[in-house]
Amino acid sequence: MNPNELAAQLQFFKDIGVDSLAVGAVGEAQARQRAASSNDRPDVQDLDAVRAELGDCQRCKLSPKRTNLVFGSGSRDAELVFVGEAPGYDEDQQGLPFVGRAGQLLTKIIESINLKREDVYICNVLKCRPPDNRNPEPDEVASCNPFLKKQLAAIRPKVVCCLGTFAAQTVLQTAAPISRLRGKFFDMDGMRVIATFHPAYLLRSPEKKREVWEDMKQIRAELFRLRA
Repeated sequence: MNPNELAAQLQFFKDIGVDSLAVGAVGEAQARQRAASSNDRPDVQDLDAVRAELGDCQRCKLSPKRTNLVFGSGSRDAELVFVGEAPGYDEDQQGLPFVGRAGQLLTKIIESINLKREDVYICNVLKCRPPDNRNPEPDEVASCNPFLKKQLAAIRPKVVCCLGTFAAQTVLQTAAPISRLRGKFFDMDGMRVIATFHPAYLLRSPEKKREVWEDMKQIRAELFRLRA
């Protein structure tokens, strides 16, 4: 890590109220690809096949107004996947997830556990931007959620981190509020799922960054445990 990156990471720790770091506690970046291949799971598509099936999606009412469909980005062999709610303006313009202000904060959060964006996979429940960034509606989720499930099945991460209320409720199929879901691990289809606050929420409520740091420490520890 170069001095600028180190300074940025230490500033992030300061912002979220971390006063000290345990030596050797920060995790390592992924060093190997997953041994299992899609040949072991003939019923599971790879990411290219999932994207091809999605195509120029016209399955719900969001498609006519989008600029770009936002499928996802990152490592196909990621041990950690972040799932957000839906693309915003910047994401819709660029066709990539989490590239605006919230995305910049998410990058810092990822780097806080010594990973890089290219080490993880990032996607959303919805692949198209809702008008005025409103909450996704049931018919839109019904159209998109099968593709999210196929993305997760193709990657088969060790840990899935849901960002915010809507992603957590959709992935975990619950109506529980984020205050009850965050900071706890749930088992789902062979993956460990945890929820934390959305980076956009942290921009409005920076005092919650400390809680996100606690969640990220749990994720780091769980990745270590699952690698053992």
